[in-house]
Amino acid sequence: MPDSDVGEGARGAVPRDSRNPDPLAPGLGDRAQELLLVGIGALARLLPERLAQWVGSRLGWLAGSVLRIRRGTVEENLERAFPDWSRDRRVRAARAAYRHLGREAIVLLRLGAMSPGEVRERSEIRGESLLRDALDEGKGVVLLAGHLGNWEFAGAALAARDVPLDVVGRKQSNPLFDERVREMREGFGMRPIYRHAALRPVLKGVREGRVVALVADQNVRSGGVFVDFFGIPASAAKGPGVIPLRTGAPVMFMAVTRLPGWRARYRMEISPIAVAASGDTEADVLRVVAEFHRLLEDAVRRAPEQYFWFHRRWKTRPPEEFEPSRNDARDRLPGTR
Repeated sequence: MPDSDVGEGARGAVPRDSRNPDPLAPGLGDRAQELLLVGIGALARLLPERLAQWVGSRLGWLAGSVLRIRRGTVEENLERAFPDWSRDRRVRAARAAYRHLGREAIVLLRLGAMSPGEVRERSEIRGESLLRDALDEGKGVVLLAGHLGNWEFAGAALAARDVPLDVVGRKQSNPLFDERVREMREGFGMRPIYRHAALRPVLKGVREGRVVALVADQNVRSGGVFVDFFGIPASAAKGPGVIPLRTGAPVMFMAVTRLPGWRARYRMEISPIAVAASGDTEADVLRVVAEFHRLLEDAVRRAPEQYFWFHRRWKTRPPEEFEPSRNDARDRLPGTR
């Protein structure tokens, strides 16, 4: 599933591959991936939904328990987030997270063939009136979400309800896949914005009275702010706080979770985040970003198996963690580090 956060500006651009000098032109590997995706997508749409979901679940099991793709990262993240859990419980949560990822991949492959009416029928929104009231007043909205449930389906569900929606996303390294994602979003009425385009189109969307959606819970290597996430400092993008402070738009949090059952259905819960301009911009931005992560943590705790634990969320550490205390420096023997 594509990443959709606002973080490090130009670092979200597609890296240049020495084997393919033009990053916009698909290489052989890109075309091979596209053929594989087309084949799996066709199979996912042809199979009955229950069977397709079972296949996705088994593929997730294969990735996590046999191939062990990013398994160490998943277990490390779960241990940090839930240190009071037993190891057996964390292992069960890890396996469930892989199964969930496999099922949601199948949902995305089927999503492009769904009608707006089917997407609406498969989703429910609590707090939708908060968005409607702001839009009726001619205001844009900054809508923050995390990598929980199925954030891509949530965007389609909003657009299918005629919410004027801009979605901020990272340009994918495979241009064929990138085009497929863009076409799917536009097919539902979403307006994609590439993350590396900086803040200008995001601010423009808000000022036009649109809802601008950011999935902004991934690690930021530089230029972010540190907020608590499961009691551990995490480097986070400033955009979720900067945008509403610059535009005066309301900012809201959306938690997306899949409902029980083989049939893919989702609940989206929207709640407001207070924004106050005190004159200390840095502190104001920090408060918004911290509150977003607090609300996201609460949502993840309710459905931990649906969170994207595959990302190294706590990779970037605060500078003070690398600064030895004066006592440490004084006690250190000469010539040692």
